[in-house]
Amino acid sequence: MRATVDFLLHDWLAVESLTARARFADHSRETFAQVLDTCERIAREKYAPFNRLVDTEEPRFDGEKVVLPQATHDAWKAYADSGMLAAAQDYALGGMQLPYTVEAAANGFFAKASVSISAAMLTVANANLLMAHGTPAQQRVFAHAEFAGRWSGTMCLSEPQAGSSLSDVATRAVPDGDDFEQDPLGPRYRLTGHKMWISAGEHELTENIVHLVLAKIPGPDGRLVPGVKGISLFIVSKWLVDADGRLTGERNDVALAGLNHKCGWRGTTNTLLNFGEGRFRPGGKAGAIGWRVGAPGDGLRCMFHMMNEARIAIGMAAAMLGMAGFEASLAYAKQRPQGRPITGRGKDPTQPQVPIVEHADVKRMLLAQKAYAEGALALELYCARLVDEHHTGAPDAAADAKRLLEVLTPVAKSWPSEWCLEANSLAIQVLGGYGYTRDFPVEQYWRDNRLNMIHEGTHGIQALDLLGRKVVMDGGAGLRLLAARVNATIERAGHVEALAAHANALAAALHKVGAATKAAWATGVPDEALANATPYLQAFGHVVLAWIWLDVALAAKRLGDGAMKHGKLAAMRYFYAYELPKIDAWLAVVASREAVCRTMDPDWF
Repeated sequence: MRATVDFLLHDWLAVESLTARARFADHSRETFAQVLDTCERIAREKYAPFNRLVDTEEPRFDGEKVVLPQATHDAWKAYADSGMLAAAQDYALGGMQLPYTVEAAANGFFAKASVSISAAMLTVANANLLMAHGTPAQQRVFAHAEFAGRWSGTMCLSEPQAGSSLSDVATRAVPDGDDFEQDPLGPRYRLTGHKMWISAGEHELTENIVHLVLAKIPGPDGRLVPGVKGISLFIVSKWLVDADGRLTGERNDVALAGLNHKCGWRGTTNTLLNFGEGRFRPGGKAGAIGWRVGAPGDGLRCMFHMMNEARIAIGMAAAMLGMAGFEASLAYAKQRPQGRPITGRGKDPTQPQVPIVEHADVKRMLLAQKAYAEGALALELYCARLVDEHHTGAPDAAADAKRLLEVLTPVAKSWPSEWCLEANSLAIQVLGGYGYTRDFPVEQYWRDNRLNMIHEGTHGIQALDLLGRKVVMDGGAGLRLLAARVNATIERAGHVEALAAHANALAAALHKVGAATKAAWATGVPDEALANATPYLQAFGHVVLAWIWLDVALAAKRLGDGAMKHGKLAAMRYFYAYELPKIDAWLAVVASREAVCRTMDPDWF
C-alpha cells in the first residue's frame, strides 16, 4: 500500500508543490515521508495486532462505566501523542500545518490496521467544526482540548423516532435562566431528548467527551418549529467546565441508555444517550446544560461542516478496508496451491498444482479488488487535495475546489462504501471456505465495511443529495465544472495511443450522464426525477472512477517499466472493460423516469 500512496501523492497529485504556499512552506517531501512513516509504524504496532481483539471483546457497561480493552486505551494514547489530532492546525495550537492530503493519506494506515479501535476521526471533525463556527471561548475551551487528545468529541444527530429525517428532531433546548445569554461559553440552555447511534458516545478514554447536539428551541407558544429551519447546535460536555476550561467535577445530565451491538466496527462504542432525564442534576435540577454554537436555527448548516468532513473520512475508511481485504486475499492466492492450468488438451492431473493466483477467474476477482480499492483511495486523496486547494489556493481555484467538493462528496462517501464492500466479498470468495472462518481476517473486513454504507448518510440520502441538489444547484455549475475536469483528462489521454480508446469510452459515458440528468428533470417533478436517484448515484460514481483511473493511468505511463506501472494500467483496463459498461442499465431507468418503485403499493408486497 505504501508504494501506491507515495505514487498517488507525488507522481499523480504532485503534493510537494503545496510547499510553495506560505502555510506549508516549512514542509518538504521528507517531512511528508516522516509523517507517513510514523503513522505507518503506530498503525503496525498499536492498531493491527489488536484488530481481532476489539472485534471479539466488545464494549460493555459494568453498571458505572463503559469497559474497553487496554489495547484501545493504548491506541488512543499513541495516536494523540503523535500529534495527528492537530496535524492540520496552526503551529500556535500545537499543530503541524500539514496539508490535508497528507493527513488523509497518513490516517489511511490506521483505518487499514484497525478501523474501529479509535474514534479520532469524530474528535477532529468536532473540533474543526468549532474552529469554523464556535466563539473564541468555545474554541479555546473545547476544540483545543480535543486537538490535544485530552477530550474527545461526538456528533449527535439521529433520534430513535427520526433517523435520517432530521426535520423530525424532537430534542428540546430551553434557555437556562434569565442570564442565559451572559455565559462566557455561549448562550446557555437546558436540553432534553434522546439521541441514537452515537459513536464513541460514552467511554473512559479521555477525561471529557464533547457532544455536538442538534436540538430545537421552542417558540413563544412552547412548540417546536417544524422542519430543519428550527434546528440549532449545542455543545454538551459529559463533565461541566468553567470559563477557563477546567473541569468542575460536576456531571452533566447526559446518561448512557444502552450500547448497540453491531455486526462490525465493534471496537467503537455505539450508544443511545439520554439528555436531561434527571439522572444527573447539574446546578440542582434536571436538564443537560448546553452552549449554543452559532445563531438560533443555524444548527444544520454548522453541523454539515462536520458531516461533510466525516463523509470523506468514511470513504477513506471503506477504501482502506477494501485494501486490507485485497492484500490478504492476494497473499493467500499466491501461496494456496489448487488446480491445474487448462491447456489445449485439458487439465493434466500428473502435473503439480499451481497457486490459485494463476487461474483467470481468481485474477478477475483480484483485479476487481485492486480497481475498487486503489480507485477509491485515489478518489479520496483527490478530494483531500481539493480541500487543500479550497483552503490555500488562489481565489478562483479555491472557489472551483469548493464547488467540485460539493458535487463529489456524495460519491466520495458512497462509492467506496459500496464497491470496497464488494471487494471484501470477493476477498472472502478468493479464500473459499477459509474466507468465512475467523481463522482469516477477511470476514471481519466485510463486517466492518458493511456499516459504511449507512454511516454518515445512507446511499439513498447521498443519492438524493447528488441528483436533487448538487448537480442542479447554481444552474448545474458544479456538474459543468466536473465535466470540464473530466474532458481535460480525456483530451490528454486521447493523444496517448494506449489510452485513446478509453478516453473515447469516458467521453461517451460522460455524455450519457449529462443526458440522463436532463431527462430525469425533464418534467420538473421531483418525485419523478428522484425515484431512481440511487441508480443515478451508482452510474455517476462509476463515471467519476473511470475518470480517476484514466487520470491515474496517465501518471502511471510516466513510470519506468515495472510492476507498479503495469499493475495500474491493468486495473484501469479492467475498470473500463468490466465496470464502466454497467452504467447503461443504471442510467436507463433514470432517463425513462421508471415509475415502478415510486408507484408500488405497499399492500402489493
